Amino acid sequence: MSAGFGERVRTALRSSGPLCVGIDPHAALLDAWGLTQDAAGVREFGLRVVAAAADRVAIVKPQVSFFERFGSAGFGALEDVLAEARAAGLIVIADAKRGDIGSTMDAYAAAWLTPGSPLEADALTVSPYLGVGALDGAFALAGQHGKGVFVLAATSNREAEPLQRSRQDDRSVAAGVLAEVSLRNAAAVAPGEWGSIGVVIGATVDWPAAGIEAFAPSAPILAPGFGAQGAEPADLGDRFGAMAASVIASESRSILGAGPDGIRAAIEARVAQYQEAARG
Repeated sequence: MSAGFGERVRTALRSSGPLCVGIDPHAALLDAWGLTQDAAGVREFGLRVVAAAADRVAIVKPQVSFFERFGSAGFGALEDVLAEARAAGLIVIADAKRGDIGSTMDAYAAAWLTPGSPLEADALTVSPYLGVGALDGAFALAGQHGKGVFVLAATSNREAEPLQRSRQDDRSVAAGVLAEVSLRNAAAVAPGEWGSIGVVIGATVDWPAAGIEAFAPSAPILAPGFGAQGAEPADLGDRFGAMAASVIASESRSILGAGPDGIRAAIEARVAQYQEAARG
């Protein structure tokens, strides 16, 4: 039986390090790269990032919104980028932040996590703010197909703090999300294995202020906030402590800003910085 998503990520982090390259074709980046503001432009951008990332990192994260803004043609471009990335052996996290109830959420999960689907990815970001239980169908489908799900828990944007740090039953909302995810992972994996339901915790989040702490079993932590938002490779150990080995350090603008001619070197330099931080 093939390894679950959590164990795949565990192996990837050990072999290739924590860096995840975001595929975020902002309008300003398309201009800087000399690409058109249309589906053809985001497609070319995405394919170039995939080519630069392959064999340098293990994980990429396309931001769905930048493709979606061009409608059906944009989704077609995204399908090509997702397929190319997976064919290159990269673990692909579709950053779509879907969240709903019942059959609607199940349909979102089917779109992104079903083998052979046009939008097939290895994992999907989801929102738990209609209740973690509303995501159970997505968790089940992911487990069935060896896929992963990343549940928003404590994000790095300041607008989230009043909601995610609000308290209920003597713990923060973010801590409650983590507790529910951990229960589901514990029920699904053998002792010592990583769960396949990951969480999103921003690299700039103050854990004590957010009311969160180390959790078990281990599961992948998708951590935006490295690079342009201020967190650096040397900060990983201090910011995540005992959970540092589980962190997928997501960077987008800090790498993509190097342009089409500099992106390979930017990725290699950043990989080296994470390696140095791990040795330090």
